[in-house]
Amino acid sequence: MPVRSGAALARNKRSERAPVRSFVATPPDTVLFAIVGVLVGIGLVMVFSASSATAYAEHGDIAYYLKRQLLWLGAGLFAAFFAYRIDLAKLKRAAPYLLVGAVAGLILVFVPHVGLGVNGGRRWIGVSAFSLQPSEFAKLAVVVYLSAMLSSRGERITSLGGGLFPLCIPVVIVSLLVLKEPDMGTASLIAFTAFALFFTAGARVGHLIAVAAVTVPIAAMTVLTSPYRRARVFAFLDPWKDPQNTGFHIVQSLLALGSGGMFGVGLGASRAKFFYLPEQYTDFIFSILGEELGLVGALTVIALFVAFTYRAVRIALAAPDRFGFFLAVGCATMIAIQAFINIGVVTSSWPVTGVPLPFISFGGSSLIVNLIAVALIANVGRSRRVGRA
Repeated sequence: MPVRSGAALARNKRSERAPVRSFVATPPDTVLFAIVGVLVGIGLVMVFSASSATAYAEHGDIAYYLKRQLLWLGAGLFAAFFAYRIDLAKLKRAAPYLLVGAVAGLILVFVPHVGLGVNGGRRWIGVSAFSLQPSEFAKLAVVVYLSAMLSSRGERITSLGGGLFPLCIPVVIVSLLVLKEPDMGTASLIAFTAFALFFTAGARVGHLIAVAAVTVPIAAMTVLTSPYRRARVFAFLDPWKDPQNTGFHIVQSLLALGSGGMFGVGLGASRAKFFYLPEQYTDFIFSILGEELGLVGALTVIALFVAFTYRAVRIALAAPDRFGFFLAVGCATMIAIQAFINIGVVTSSWPVTGVPLPFISFGGSSLIVNLIAVALIANVGRSRRVGRA
């Protein structure tokens, strides 16, 4: 009988004690899809209601923006279908190329006759009738890239120089390009999402604080040296000091929300949408929702976003591998943070930034990207960890 060495016996014991994870294919997460479906449905109704006055005044068709949103919804569902079916291993390998493509798209917005300038900013490429916002796709590209890198680095994320710092470089590059457009809201959202992923991956809190200590002063200087950004911050601190100018958006938003009361003035009966509240069907659509559906309607939407986040986190925790875990967490964080920043803006709890409300605000690029993100979360949930043998 052959004699086993002590090392061989130890290896055999470790293999016997090692947990064996098992995975099963699961049907689509109907609860997740139902939550998103309700949010999208509310969005279509509110886009039609909030945009009807502007659509009639500018285009002679009260359903002009609703029709465009429906077209974008169709494109988003088409893209989401492929995102749901894509092999996540292939997506992981493609992550660096997606990031390079996102950076290229952000550069294109500054190319004459390619990028579109609107209201002093250059955030779109294409033509006025059909344009895309590269910064929206850049958010998702950063999430996919960081998820791929974090899943491969393991414990190295606890190292500042060898783990965390190299991953901060692409985040800074993308954020600076978005900030140049200028779009500080999306740039800050990318940074917040990245920090959430780093924290989830196990980065040391001290290292994250060190990175924040470097970036926060730079962000503060960016705000203070820009007259319009500085005005937004001061308006956030005291919107009633200049209600006809810098505080106009916030004041009108608060008036709309306050007039809704508990149950609202009725669907379609908003007064603020008649050219009192700017951006009433995009960034400030939640104000119209609160006016027409009241506190009950507003809390319902907030509850739906909380339920969506909870469901996505459950999927992440049962993910079959580290890439799936980080991908689900990143996509969920990206949507949840954006939702609560937008709600914070319209309730004067956050400085005014041009961040739409996911699934509800009018906007094609935002809707497509968010639907793709949901599909990726559901894709992760297709294979669920069920236990250990």
